Amino acid sequence: MGQSQGRAGRAKPETRHATREGEQQRRRGDIARPGPEATAEEGQQRRPPRVPATMDTFFLSHGSPTLSIDDSIPARHFFKSWVPAKVAGDQPPRAILVVSGHWETATPAVNVIRGSNDTIYDFYGFPKPMYQLKYPAPGAPDLALRTVELLEQAGFGPVKQDHSRGLDHGAWVPLMLMYPDASIPVCQLSVQTDRDGTYHYNLGKALAPLREEGTLIIGSGSATHNLRKISPSDAPVPQWAAEFDTWLKDSLLNGRYEDVKRYEEKAPHARVAHPWPDHFYPLHVALGAAGDGAKAEQIHQCWSNGTLSYASYRFTTNT
Repeated sequence: MGQSQGRAGRAKPETRHATREGEQQRRRGDIARPGPEATAEEGQQRRPPRVPATMDTFFLSHGSPTLSIDDSIPARHFFKSWVPAKVAGDQPPRAILVVSGHWETATPAVNVIRGSNDTIYDFYGFPKPMYQLKYPAPGAPDLALRTVELLEQAGFGPVKQDHSRGLDHGAWVPLMLMYPDASIPVCQLSVQTDRDGTYHYNLGKALAPLREEGTLIIGSGSATHNLRKISPSDAPVPQWAAEFDTWLKDSLLNGRYEDVKRYEEKAPHARVAHPWPDHFYPLHVALGAAGDGAKAEQIHQCWSNGTLSYASYRFTTNT
């Protein structure tokens, strides 16, 4: 099985202006008063834009890049049910911020893209059709700059602005199944693998205001991620993977978030499940962004290749 490549890095409401002649006619009574239908129509036109719903945050295990084409992976069907099942609510998000385990930088970085995002094929040795897939979602430059603002205000600066990087497969593979029309603006935020879980939790807390602005915050990684222990597709789940996955579920559902922040010393087989923390820190960011007192819920669980857990979680805000 191939492996991922190396680590890094309104419209304004229409207004109607009365002409001078029209105003004179109105004063003379030459223009009839609007009837009920016209009044209702004007009311619709003057109705203010909808207030965005406060979004929950999510940690999604994207597992293998073959999720993009392999219908035998149960997680693929979970992601495809995202909109029909209203997993993220009734309203579509205004924009999506993805914290991907496939973008590592020394300090936080966001991609500020004006136009469509490029599709990054940051994997090798996979079937050719996977390299022909594209997810040209529009960039979200306003969200990216808002992210920069919030992080720098919270002391996480300076935040690098990358004006060329598109979407890596930690973003586009799940999103192409969740929002296949690629119409929702997307930007990405990197992780810092030389820092710890508490750092990433606090980084997420700084982003909490985005939830009230209609932004869907997704941490995209894997509940377990050890590519050196990948097994054949029909292999049983080894004990170390099952025990770490169970510990994570119990810790999250019982609110033991301090343990999750310190997973390397609290979790069984932590170093085996995550030899490198890149695919786990997105969970900490999503959890922190949900705010204090957030409630965790497991929304999906399955396995592939023996050791890859697709455990995914929703973090419901206290408000």
